[in-house]
Amino acid sequence: MKILVFTEQREGKFKRTAYEAISAGKKLATELNAELIALAIGNNLDAQVNEFGAYGISRVIVVADARLQMYSTTAYAKIIAEVAEKENAQIIFLSASQMGKDLAPRIAVKLDAGCASDCIALSVENGDIVATRPVYAGKATINVKINSAIKIFTLRPNVFTAKTTDAVTPTIEKFPVALTDADFASKVIHISVATGRPDVTEATIVISGGRGMKAPENFQLIEALADTLGAGVGASRAVVDAGWRSHDEQVGQTGKTVSPSVYIACGISGAVQHLAGMSGSKCIVAINKDKDAPIFQIADYGIVGDALTVLPAMVVEVKKLLGK
Repeated sequence: MKILVFTEQREGKFKRTAYEAISAGKKLATELNAELIALAIGNNLDAQVNEFGAYGISRVIVVADARLQMYSTTAYAKIIAEVAEKENAQIIFLSASQMGKDLAPRIAVKLDAGCASDCIALSVENGDIVATRPVYAGKATINVKINSAIKIFTLRPNVFTAKTTDAVTPTIEKFPVALTDADFASKVIHISVATGRPDVTEATIVISGGRGMKAPENFQLIEALADTLGAGVGASRAVVDAGWRSHDEQVGQTGKTVSPSVYIACGISGAVQHLAGMSGSKCIVAINKDKDAPIFQIADYGIVGDALTVLPAMVVEVKKLLGK
């Protein structure tokens, strides 16, 4: 049996989710007595993939092409499917990131594979992988098995821990894939990064704001706390719909799903659609003037007060604690 792990990179740097997927794959490979293979797609990645050895990867397949420096859903899906077929991989892991969510169904169609998306736990029962994933907007979880010969799993970011192990020197193999212009029918041509803050799906701390922030300019209070803590900045759908923040920051059922160590909700009432995107956070802090706001029902810590008053005070205290 072989397990193939797609390792996601941006502009030549592997995302933390790549190491999370590798660690999850390593654990399952040990339990299933399977061979674990990492797949890297991009350009000039040889130096970076050597880092996989610290996570127990002994074999890395690299598909390199200057045109693959930027993401192309059509080209990447073709490559992953071809590598999986050539290696006869029965199990494929991807991160449930924006890229992974885009790729998984395309690969599943090409390989006639079943797919379990947004998995938050994996176990082995009688030689089969059992995946746990949320359903009904996060109100419940379900255990699923995939019956197809090839199985695809996407793993929710920040849920599976990236763990180093006894370091090995990985064998790096170049895999030739014939790519034509038609394979790049869809591609990213430019990535604009407005801030140095982490994406909300990967940040260990996320600070989100809702209509309780009262005006778009007041988000500078959230940004100040986020920059102090090295956190990502999120927003509710109401805020995004109002044009206060970009959709890329939206957390919720129609936005991004996050699982940070700490989630701070500022002026967010806690509608079920928002809770669907952040209820898996390990620690939830709520700031809201309404003591009966639904967000307090799932919060680990709550502050009843105006976020516009509380946030500046928090920044001062956090800076004291951090010695800034």
